[in-house]
Amino acid sequence: MAILHGNWIEKEQQSYLFVWGEFWRSLAAPIEINSATDLPVHPLAMTANELLEWWRAADISIPKSLSLPEQKTGRSQKNDPKALSVNLPVVPQTIALPSIEVQQQKKIFVRPLYSASITEEDNDIETTKSQFLYSWQVEGFCLKPQEAIAFLTSLPLAIDRPESSWMGGDLRFWLQVARWSLDLLSRGKFIPVLSQQSNGNIIAHWRSLLDSATDSSRLAKFAKTMPAVCQFYRESGVGKRVEGEVSSLFAPRSRESEVEGQENKEATTNYQLPITNYQFINFPPPPQELILEFLNSTIDAQVRAIAHSNFLPTVPSPLKEWLQGLAADATIKAEPAQLERLEAIVKAWTAPIQYQLEGRSLFRTCFQLSPPTENKNNWTLSYYLQAVDTPEFIVDAATIWQHPVTNLEYRERTISQPQETLLRGLGLASRLYPLIAPSLEQPFPQSCKINPLQAYEFIKSVVWRFEDSGLGVILPSSLEREGWANRLGLKISATTPKKSDRLGLQSLLNFKWELAIGGQTLSKAEFDRLVKLNSPLVEINGEWVELRPQDIKTAQAFFTARKDNLNLSLEDALRLSTGDTQTIEKLPVVSFEASGALEELMTALTDNQAIAPLATPEGFRGELRPYQARGAGWLSFLERWGLGACLADDMGLGKTIQFIAFLLNLKQQKALEKPTLLVCPTSVLGNWEREVRKFAPQLKVLMYHGDKRPKGKTFEQVVAGKDLVITSYALIHRDLKTHQSVSWQGIVLDEAQNIKNPEAKQSQAVRQLEAQFRFALTGTPVENRLQELWSILDFLNPGYLGQKQFFQRRFAIPIERYGDAASLKTLRSLVQPFILRRLKSDRTIIQDLPEKQEMTEFCGLSPEQAKLYEHLVETSLAEIDAADGIQRRGMILALLVKLKQLCNHPGQFLKETTLKEPQRSGKLIRLQEMLEEAISEGDRALIFTQFAEWGKLLKPHLEQKLGREIFFLYGSTSKKQREEMIDRFQHDPQGPPVMILSLKAGGTGLNLTRANHVFHFDRWWNPAVENQATDRVFRIGQTRNVQVHKFVCTGTLEEKINDMIESKKALAEQVVGAGENWLTELDTDQLRQLLVLERNAIIEENEE
Repeated sequence: MAILHGNWIEKEQQSYLFVWGEFWRSLAAPIEINSATDLPVHPLAMTANELLEWWRAADISIPKSLSLPEQKTGRSQKNDPKALSVNLPVVPQTIALPSIEVQQQKKIFVRPLYSASITEEDNDIETTKSQFLYSWQVEGFCLKPQEAIAFLTSLPLAIDRPESSWMGGDLRFWLQVARWSLDLLSRGKFIPVLSQQSNGNIIAHWRSLLDSATDSSRLAKFAKTMPAVCQFYRESGVGKRVEGEVSSLFAPRSRESEVEGQENKEATTNYQLPITNYQFINFPPPPQELILEFLNSTIDAQVRAIAHSNFLPTVPSPLKEWLQGLAADATIKAEPAQLERLEAIVKAWTAPIQYQLEGRSLFRTCFQLSPPTENKNNWTLSYYLQAVDTPEFIVDAATIWQHPVTNLEYRERTISQPQETLLRGLGLASRLYPLIAPSLEQPFPQSCKINPLQAYEFIKSVVWRFEDSGLGVILPSSLEREGWANRLGLKISATTPKKSDRLGLQSLLNFKWELAIGGQTLSKAEFDRLVKLNSPLVEINGEWVELRPQDIKTAQAFFTARKDNLNLSLEDALRLSTGDTQTIEKLPVVSFEASGALEELMTALTDNQAIAPLATPEGFRGELRPYQARGAGWLSFLERWGLGACLADDMGLGKTIQFIAFLLNLKQQKALEKPTLLVCPTSVLGNWEREVRKFAPQLKVLMYHGDKRPKGKTFEQVVAGKDLVITSYALIHRDLKTHQSVSWQGIVLDEAQNIKNPEAKQSQAVRQLEAQFRFALTGTPVENRLQELWSILDFLNPGYLGQKQFFQRRFAIPIERYGDAASLKTLRSLVQPFILRRLKSDRTIIQDLPEKQEMTEFCGLSPEQAKLYEHLVETSLAEIDAADGIQRRGMILALLVKLKQLCNHPGQFLKETTLKEPQRSGKLIRLQEMLEEAISEGDRALIFTQFAEWGKLLKPHLEQKLGREIFFLYGSTSKKQREEMIDRFQHDPQGPPVMILSLKAGGTGLNLTRANHVFHFDRWWNPAVENQATDRVFRIGQTRNVQVHKFVCTGTLEEKINDMIESKKALAEQVVGAGENWLTELDTDQLRQLLVLERNAIIEENEE
């Protein structure tokens, strides 16, 4: 997969966005450093044609200047190197990029690092000590400002989603700045100016106006978070070497590690190799300067496009030439005298904001609002100068007027032109807020007086205008509180009812309310006194607060109508604590406090580490790892409160075992009074049954599946006394009435992503079942869209996230379409109490995991597989019974091969050329499910098979289903192809996540430590051979925990031989050491017992 890069290149004539592509390739040899030659071409960079071909395939919006010619058909396009290079602005560019130095035979070589590998935690770079910046030539396209803004704004904002993983960190950065450019344009934050070029021409252009504190702060933040690689697009010059950690080059810089003012210094630092006559490079201006150039160029292009299409007013020279320059040709054509006059006019016009345009706004005029003194009514608005970088540093107007100097030395700081700066700000403020104007008639204005209503108007309507215009404002601290804290509202204290063992989201709480404002409670009498003041600003115990007329009316209505009829549920309390709900009866809830058991609940829900781990239940045949004990304890905690829970641990962390421990503990506590229903995919029915019997044989289990399953009254009788009933998603909606006839203690959904579509029959069916608790187990709570999360949470805690349409409007659209951080924060706080997700990469988890986990995946047979299996066994046994000697042994071995092919997939057994329907094989269904989850977690996998023909069928099938390239390495793979596959799988961060290997070709001699999952799709029945294959991954160089999945078809000879190996492993390794030969010595009756099919292992036809 390719990575698209882009950076803004500053040029005097016209700056542009340079776009280039990078593709991982296997490098034949490093490049020798030779000062006598030109800079080397980046070996991983795409050519212009490659970039365009990839661009077309990726379906990315293409700027007009890069519009592709008609796509040719046949071989003509391949053979014509110019087929895609018609009239395209292709340019070379020099970039300093992270590289590795290699020394061979006293010569120094260099090779570049693939940018996607730099930010990966598990990259296998030889050593950070050999990393440095080296200049490379790349080929790409130049996008003019108008094209650049159109291109950037067409890219997806959700940069953490798979569909945008092809974007490099530099391109992502400029995408965000482009959105800011549009924001400035929409707010009218631009101004026309004049500039003189190096050739002496005077040009008219538009530039951004960052005169507000918000925009100044945003510029500083963008400058600090600019990926370092954006600074390394330059031409020839002098450089200096940088060694060590370079992973931040393609990622935003850490704000914590930045020291104020250092970024500019770092940006001008030069980099070089300590080698004589080395080709050097210059670096661009500081980040802030580069960002301003981008904003100015893109805003100029967009405003100019609008102005060009509008009729220009009739004005005299030289204004006429200026307007023409702003709309069409930027160069102003006029006589020298006219140009001088125009420069004087523009300079005078922009004088009030010149210091902001030039970036010299170290100090600004500031206004401090002070409340009335004792026995006074009016407020005071005092004038100051304030340091932009340190808002606490202020100088009062009296001091300014007392020192009529050019540079004022005050508290170890120098203020340039203090009186001019103060007057400039006062003039601007008087136009925004005319009440200031009379005070400016005084010789030395220091303040003005305003009444309470005017002070309220200033706070509500003027403050934001002042700040947006670059002026400072200081309000009383009590009036600066954000949100509801400063408003009249309710202070609520809640606790759980005394007699309540179990609660649910709709359970009512005991609570009391008080009226409060500014953090202080009010009695009814105090409230009435404040109302009588008839002032929007009131003082309470020395603090001034806002008393809104609407809040007064709401509170009065509350007192007269609803104060004694309030109800508060546990769901209401959760919403109040997370900030999702902020009002009750239209009154703001300014404070919410929980006490007693409710406080414990709220604390535990917001911090699941506070929940006590579950002690291993008596009789549990296994050991709970520390994180598993915490997970089981978390399930128990939420079950006691009657709350739905989603255990969303990574694949392989043991969600199954945590639930089994929870259920066994429930039984031991004599709290398991009714059966629990477990719904899972058909492919894992057998796994669940075996896992429960293995770890908790005390639990009474019913497998509800197959054509002989009980129904109606019989089902009710069979279920009575059972602890766990296991069924499939397909049967849950087909036999809904049967399931509704039973009173369930709990309903548990395994692989809960199966209900991600709320309209599906199985999703609607599970919602109609009643139970005391509801759990969901899934490794992928969100696969593609947030609507999937809503579907799972709505099953667990119905109505908690609102109706589907409300959730879409409130959360899904703002977050997915616009990247709304506030909505994301609220949603995360809402769902966090009910979702527990641990990752294999968590440090606290890694230390709990074994280095290698071996798991057997039991899969059922499809009806087609079962029918073919039984027929093959019966016909073959009759022929085997009539044979003897070598012929008999050969027939048995041939039968075993056919049965293994059949267990893989009927298509392999029937010699079909494609796999049309995965439902024909239980193994294939399960493999797809597990691969999808592993890939979504960023893992890589090896799939071992004995059959090359199966690998040839499996490769195109998985490529289609997973949408990713898949490798297949087998005996006929050439040496060159084999090396390329291994190299890409091991080193290409965006290479194929799955490699299929034949056991003979890939079982030995390979190093594939990039994978952390091993799938043995069909069994060799020789532990030594299987372990050798597993050791391709589990060997020196492996930095992650390895999971080994051995696939076995239940009810077949695969399961029976697997049981023999597992039950007598030490002996089995000796007996089965020769592979399958020992089976040829069995007599026909023994062979029949081994091969006969158990009917309960069949997946019912219409279950899928």
